[in-house]
Amino acid sequence: MAALHRFGSVCGRGVKSVLLSKSALIRPLLSTNRTQQPPFLLGSQIRMSPVHNASSSASFHWTLERSLSLALLGMIPAAYVYPGAVMDYSLAAALTLHGHWGLSQVVIDYVHGDAKVKAAKAALFVLSATTFAGLCYFNYHDVGICRAVAMLWSL
Repeated sequence: MAALHRFGSVCGRGVKSVLLSKSALIRPLLSTNRTQQPPFLLGSQIRMSPVHNASSSASFHWTLERSLSLALLGMIPAAYVYPGAVMDYSLAAALTLHGHWGLSQVVIDYVHGDAKVKAAKAALFVLSATTFAGLCYFNYHDVGICRAVAMLWSL
C-alpha cells in the first residue's frame, strides 16, 4: 500500500516538475506507536478466523444442495408420469436429504451455544432418520409416495 507524500506538489507545480523532482512522492503506509515498539503495517491488525481448509468441501456441499434441488424439480413430474418402487424410494431419499440440509442451515443460523447446537444437531439427525425410515416403511407396506399423492389429487 502506498500513500502520496506531498499532494500539494502535484497540484501547485504541474506534472513535469513532479516527475523530475527528487523528493519521494510515494512512501509505504506505516504506523508507529510513540513507545519503542517496532512499526507495523495497518493491515496486520485485522483478525480473521482460522482457516480450516474447508473451502472446497463447503463449495462441494453447496453444489450438491443445488444439484439435489434441480433433481427434485425433475423427479416430481417424473413421479407422476412413471410411478413405481424406484421412484418412491428415490423420492424418499431425496426429500429426506433436502429437508435435512435445509433444517441443518436453520440450526446453524439460529441455535447458539455449544451444548444447544450439539443437541439440535442430534435431534435433527434423529428426525431425518425417522422420516426416511417412515417413508421407506410407507413405500414397502402401503401404496408408496407416488400413488398416495395421486390418490390425494383424485379426491
